[in-house]
Amino acid sequence: MKVAVIYASTTGNTEAMANAISDSVKTSGAEVLFGTADGADSSAVASSDVILLGSPAMGDEVLEDSMEDFYAKLESSLSGKKVGIFGSYDWGDGQWLRDWADRIKAAGAVLVGDPLQINLTPDADGLEQSKAWASAALK
Repeated sequence: MKVAVIYASTTGNTEAMANAISDSVKTSGAEVLFGTADGADSSAVASSDVILLGSPAMGDEVLEDSMEDFYAKLESSLSGKKVGIFGSYDWGDGQWLRDWADRIKAAGAVLVGDPLQINLTPDADGLEQSKAWASAALK
């Protein structure tokens, strides 16, 4: 199984989540395509069996710019794909993830699990939650 873990991070919080998620995926034995949204190849990501995308909440609870640009390139390739989303936030209630989930479903993808959101920097419990979320997303 090939799993893409692609993220954007401005303060390192979503990056910490992505690293924990990637570690969890690796322990499952899956092949991992890991990288940032501004450097990822959308066609390589689209060829993955499971796609896990992460972005912090920005501004009025929207995706970080590089993830928005990457997702716009990827969106038309998501029909029938398993996709999970995660991210960190400082304010709000997770609206950016709910909006993103709606876009993923509208693209014809299968949303795996509930979106994972962690307030600010993930502590040890948050990193364990990220690993458990990734493990559940692969089932």
